[in-house]
Amino acid sequence: MNELKEQSPLGRYLEHCRKGELAYQVCTDDGAPVFFPRAVAPKSGSTNLEWRISTGLGTVYATTVVFAKDRPPHNVALIDIDEGFRMMSRVEGIDPMQVKIGMRVKVRMHPGDEKQPPYPVFTPLLSEQGSPRSGGGGAGVDNHPGHPSLGRRRNHPGPAGHPSLGRRGK
Repeated sequence: MNELKEQSPLGRYLEHCRKGELAYQVCTDDGAPVFFPRAVAPKSGSTNLEWRISTGLGTVYATTVVFAKDRPPHNVALIDIDEGFRMMSRVEGIDPMQVKIGMRVKVRMHPGDEKQPPYPVFTPLLSEQGSPRSGGGGAGVDNHPGHPSLGRRRNHPGPAGHPSLGRRGK
């Protein structure tokens, strides 16, 4: 049973993670990248999949900050990987509120532990000036001035000042 698990697409992916590599598959019939690893390509239905190693570079497509009781805030981000697939992860090494849409990032493997295998997280790519590279957009930028619900975070209060926090049961 353990050998079967190691030979599965998930097992092979985790083995690459243990080596510090972000692996993905490509359908050899249509050239489409496949991620999360699978036995059958989702677009073509083909089983002709080949493993490749990503450069680990990508761009933040979307991000949010999670505020959990008794834990520091953290971000959850969708990352468009340069090889053509998107994955969910987080960006570390930066204040969660400073993660921006369009920010360039690089993968690193979180080491995992006895309960969890290694997994990919991202860190900002730094520009020549030492600040995170960004394609613009994200929190704090009025991207959609004509629409009342989009891009209006410039004067948004922090979570402690938000009127809806701490009002349950009142």
